[in-house]
Amino acid sequence: MRLLYLMLGLLCSVGGEDAGRWLPYVNRIHKRVQSYKPCDNETCFNGLIHKDLAPFQSGISRDLMKNVFSRKLGTHYQIINHRLYREDDCMFPARCSGVEHFLLELLPDLPDMEMVINVRDYPQVPQWMNPVIPIFSFSKTSDYQDIMYPAWTFWEGGPAVWPIYPTGLGRWDLMREELARAADDWPWEKKIPKGYFRGSRTSPERDPLILLSREDPDLVDAEYTKNQAWRSEKDTLGRAPAKEVPLVDHCAFKYLFNFRGVAASFRLKHLFLCGSLVFHVGDEWQEFFYHRLEPWVHYIPVNQDLSDVRELLEFVKENDDEARRIAERGQQFIVQHLRMEDVSKYWRTLLTQYADLLTYKVKKQKAYLEVTRKPGHSEL
Repeated sequence: MRLLYLMLGLLCSVGGEDAGRWLPYVNRIHKRVQSYKPCDNETCFNGLIHKDLAPFQSGISRDLMKNVFSRKLGTHYQIINHRLYREDDCMFPARCSGVEHFLLELLPDLPDMEMVINVRDYPQVPQWMNPVIPIFSFSKTSDYQDIMYPAWTFWEGGPAVWPIYPTGLGRWDLMREELARAADDWPWEKKIPKGYFRGSRTSPERDPLILLSREDPDLVDAEYTKNQAWRSEKDTLGRAPAKEVPLVDHCAFKYLFNFRGVAASFRLKHLFLCGSLVFHVGDEWQEFFYHRLEPWVHYIPVNQDLSDVRELLEFVKENDDEARRIAERGQQFIVQHLRMEDVSKYWRTLLTQYADLLTYKVKKQKAYLEVTRKPGHSEL
């Protein structure tokens, strides 16, 4: 460590004022990298499962589940004798289909159980709720106690982007392959050295980046596209909407921005695969794998209000080797730990441990229909 600081001190004396300016960031990166402990594929995300199920360690009774059903906070599923059943109503059929892909795949390994899976955007179990009820949600903030599951978008659904993703992103296995090819086409030394963002104005939190792009287009290229709510240029901050851009084309840029959407962002995992450096804005919304991504190790953390965004972009442009190494670590994490088999493994571990907490024998609801594979459905 002492040698590291001596080297950094030499860099500062040689590089002058700019090197000294960036020294705190360089120190921060090196300290985080040194303290970072990589995880193995078998247990990488198990800590979150334990944490989410902790409120139910005394058992989940039939009465508690009746409380859950009465609230209509999600879609009721049952697994009985390795067969899957569901109530008829699902608010978002594509989202249920994305969930069911993994449930059907794992049926031979799963015990009897029943659960309520929330396919809405928002979590349903606030911290103040007493008793805590078991609801599965794909995303939450720290003030909610929902049990997190991998989002349906690993297989189907997700935000529809016309005309490039009319049915949503979906099929993570296929997107991994496409983005890997794009990353090969755009190695680090060929990437355009500026920030990049294309997306709709889901939240005005994104406005400062768009305005910075208009002020300094050599630093960042960020524009708003249309969404379903678009009515006029007022909805794209006073300018005509930009054309939608496929995710593979994002790989041409060195620095890619990720913002939360209505809840957590569906694009975060995709951006890493470009081999570009991810700028992740805010840390409020989480998916099941976020807690294993370390700021400064795998990505650049950005304040929610973007007050530090210009300085961070200037830092990475002037410290290219540090930026490249962070991008490589982020890419490798997703490549190694977020494979389709890792998603299935999370589902299996989560549901097996959850089923062990049920203190009663599940009985099939007479009105429920069996869920089976769709005609023409292909396995991975």
